Amino acid sequence: MSEFSSLREMSTGLAKGDFSSVELTQEHLSRIQKADPAINSFITVNPENALAHAAQADQQRAAGDQRPTVGLPFAHKDIFCTNGVLTTAGSKMLSNFIAPYDATVVTKMAEAGMVSVGKTNMDEFAMGSSNENSFFGPVSNPWNTDCVPGGSSGGSAAAVAAGLVAAATGTDTGGSIRQPAALCGITGLKPTYGRVSRYGMIAFASSLDQAGPMTRDAEDAALMLSVMAGFDHRDSTSAQRDDSWLAELAVKGIPELDQPLTIGLPDEYFRTSEHMDALEMAKAELQTLGHTLKSVSLPHTESAIPVYYVLASAEASTNLSRYDGVRFGHRCENPQSLQDLYERSREEGFGQEVKRRILTGTYTLSVGYFDAYYLKAQKIRRLIAQDFTDAFAEVDLVLAPTAPTPAFKKNQLTDDPVAMYQQDLYTVPTSLAGLPAMSVPCGFSQGLPMGMQLIAPAFREDLPLMLAAQFQRHTDWHRRRPGDAS
Repeated sequence: MSEFSSLREMSTGLAKGDFSSVELTQEHLSRIQKADPAINSFITVNPENALAHAAQADQQRAAGDQRPTVGLPFAHKDIFCTNGVLTTAGSKMLSNFIAPYDATVVTKMAEAGMVSVGKTNMDEFAMGSSNENSFFGPVSNPWNTDCVPGGSSGGSAAAVAAGLVAAATGTDTGGSIRQPAALCGITGLKPTYGRVSRYGMIAFASSLDQAGPMTRDAEDAALMLSVMAGFDHRDSTSAQRDDSWLAELAVKGIPELDQPLTIGLPDEYFRTSEHMDALEMAKAELQTLGHTLKSVSLPHTESAIPVYYVLASAEASTNLSRYDGVRFGHRCENPQSLQDLYERSREEGFGQEVKRRILTGTYTLSVGYFDAYYLKAQKIRRLIAQDFTDAFAEVDLVLAPTAPTPAFKKNQLTDDPVAMYQQDLYTVPTSLAGLPAMSVPCGFSQGLPMGMQLIAPAFREDLPLMLAAQFQRHTDWHRRRPGDAS
């Protein structure tokens, strides 16, 4: 089995008896041991647990359980609580935290017979666009190890791109699945807000956080989503929807589109020509496939970044108040008082970017500023959502760049937070609107991967999945690997 085999290919091999889950898992663990020191995509690797679960999966298949997911190795972003396993969210604050329960996503993957080989590196508390904010060190982009992989799910993206795993879970608050997927040349799907349970997923911004799959291609993304999605009564924001079509995709694969789509091109997203050659070729390919491209407007796009960083920071400041050195996580040594315990534990436990967002959020929620910042941001968020509603009255999908640039050099933007935040320019509006969006490899710029973003109406993940699958049946960008000529 090739190191770049897809989940579907591995599932076929398991069904035929070409290899066992134990053999497959051992192969993945060997790859990680050999290649990951140069990439730093994993925080924790669990060989014993992984091999034990793989052996259990082999027993399930021998007993007649032929579900396509049984025995498939993958990795979890280290933001999902995993019973008995170190769960850090990339932070010193949780560097000693052993989760006492499983997140719903973890439970679902285990029940599907999938085998977690470990927990991937990430920006601290999912705050970042480069994976340079991790307490466990930066992650390198497999295409060029001098460059960042994107963030915050940079470890998951890099692990898939490097062939260490075929799939990994990620989370997306303002672009944290889609942007690293684009920068690493893989496929990443942010589902509709509420499609996947947030229970046991360490919170950054609760009205924005959403878990999703990071894979080689659309077929594998559909397979992963079929496992991850579903209503969860333990998550008050979980949506009760009919997910039966997802189960069909898992078994039968993604069908062909039965008719061409009308695809919207937002004027506000295409005002620069830099790094757009790959996207122009993708647009031409979609037209060749019979789809219609139509100009649309999303007039409040320019407000999305400030709105996002007001709202996300406000929610972060409240969510992260639980890390006080008392109940769990990092505690300072020899506190002299309760006040000293709080102050020093938080000062020592949080990194600079997290502190910046806590302070920003606390400021925007303070007396005298709540109406001017937080309340106004919520009103503009509603206008941004309405922009998409108006666009979808005219088109089936919206096509946009995923990121404004290919992967940039490490330390290039670390001293310029505003420039770093601009990396989320094309992903944040979709997050604010709670819509599903998918990044699909579509070419190269400066020898590094670029991605196109497919945005759909709420709970219509089927549309970007089908269009992406069709695009990938007629192109090979998703099959390119680090070292390939671009």
